[in-house]
Amino acid sequence: MNELYVIGILFLGVLLLLYAIGVPVAIAMGATSVVVMLSPYGPAFSLETVANPLLFGLNTFSLLAIPFYLLLGRLMNRMGFTEELFDFANALVGWLRGGIAQVNVVASMLFSGMSGLAVADASGLGRVEFTAMKNYGYDDDLSIGVTGSSSIIGPIIPPSVPVIIYGVLAEESIGALFLAGIVPGVLLGIAIMCLVYVLVRMRGMEATGGLDLGRIASTFLKALPALLIPIIIIGGILGGFFTATEAGAVAVIYTLVVGGIWGDMTLYQFYEEVRDSTIETFALTFIIGIAALYGLIALRLQLPQLLVEAITAITEDTTMILLLIVVLLLIVGTFMETIAAITILVPVLMPVISIAGIDPIHFGIVMILTLMIGLLTPPFGIILFVLDKVTPVALEDIMVYVLPFYIPLIAVLLLIIFFPGLVTYVPYELMN
Repeated sequence: MNELYVIGILFLGVLLLLYAIGVPVAIAMGATSVVVMLSPYGPAFSLETVANPLLFGLNTFSLLAIPFYLLLGRLMNRMGFTEELFDFANALVGWLRGGIAQVNVVASMLFSGMSGLAVADASGLGRVEFTAMKNYGYDDDLSIGVTGSSSIIGPIIPPSVPVIIYGVLAEESIGALFLAGIVPGVLLGIAIMCLVYVLVRMRGMEATGGLDLGRIASTFLKALPALLIPIIIIGGILGGFFTATEAGAVAVIYTLVVGGIWGDMTLYQFYEEVRDSTIETFALTFIIGIAALYGLIALRLQLPQLLVEAITAITEDTTMILLLIVVLLLIVGTFMETIAAITILVPVLMPVISIAGIDPIHFGIVMILTLMIGLLTPPFGIILFVLDKVTPVALEDIMVYVLPFYIPLIAVLLLIIFFPGLVTYVPYELMN
C-alpha cells in the first residue's frame, strides 16, 4: 500500500511539474503515463497499452458535438450577432437601476447560446460590455467585476463545450447535462444581478430612462436569428427530434442559411471559420485521447481507490464528500485551464462519485461551475488575463475588483450542492 501511495504521488507530481514549466497539458499527461509505465511500480509498458485508449477513447459519437458547437460559435461571431444580442439586452433591462450593468449580465446569458466558453464570452463580449459601462459613467471596479463574473455563465447554460467533454469522459447523456445547466445558469445570472443592484444602490445611482416596448420589439427582431439557436438545440432535444450532437449539426446548418439570407459572410470567411474550428477540434480531441490513456493508468494504479479511502477516512457523508471534492476543484481551477482539469480529473473522480452515491449529472454541473470560478481566481485565472488584454485596467487591479463577485458565485455553488434537485429536476423530469 505504501508503494501505491508513492506511485500516486509520482503520478500527480510529474504531471504538475511538467504543466508548471509550460509543457502542454496533453503532452504532460502522455509523458506522465509513459514515465509511470516505465517505473517499477506501474503497469508494464507496451504499444498496445498506449494505442488502445488513444483509439477507443475517441471512438464515440458524442465527440462529434465538439466541432459542430465550436463552428457554431465562430459562425455567429462572424455574423456580428454579439452586438445585436447586446442591444436587445440593453433594451430589455437597461432601464433598471444600474441598467447597463444588468445588461452586461443578461447579454452574457444570451451569448452563452453562441459560444459555450467562458473565455470566448470574456474576449468576445468583454470589450463591448466594459466600454459600454464606462460610457455610462461606471467605475472600473464595477465594470470589471460584472464583466468577469458574468462571463462564466456561458459554460453553464447550454450549449457548453466543457459539458460535452465531461459527458464524453463520464459517459453521461450530453442532452441531460445541457438541461441540467439551465436552472443553475439562470440562478447565477439572477444572483449577480442582485449584487449589482445592491452595489449601484449603495453608490446612489438611479435608473436612467424608462421601459420602451417599441425598442424592445425592434431589437428583438434583429436578435431573433441568434436567439433561436438555443431554442432549436434544447427544443430539438426535448422533442426527441435529434440528440445533442445532431442538434449542433442542425444549428450549424440553420446558421449557414441565416448567414446566406441576412448575413454578408463570404465563402472565404466560411473557410476561415471551418479551418480554425477544425484546429480547435483537433487540439481538444488530442487532449481527450491522451486523457483516456491517463485515466487507464490511474485505474491500473488504483488511484481512485486510494482517493476513496482518503476521503472516507474523513467522512462518509455524501454532501461532505462532495464539498471536499469541490475544495480540491477550486484549488485546481486557480492554476489549470477548465478543459485540462476536466480531462485529468474526471477519469480519477468518477469511481469516487459512484462509490459515494453522488449523481453524475449533478456532479458534472457542480464540477464545471467550480472550475469556472477558478478561471476568475488569482493568481492564474485565465479570465483575469483576458480582461487585462481587452480593457485598459491593470491586472493587479482586476484581481481586486472581482473579489466582491465571488459572493454570488459561491452562493449559487453551495445552493446547488445542498439542493441537488436544482440541477437534476429538469433533465430527469423532461427526459424520462
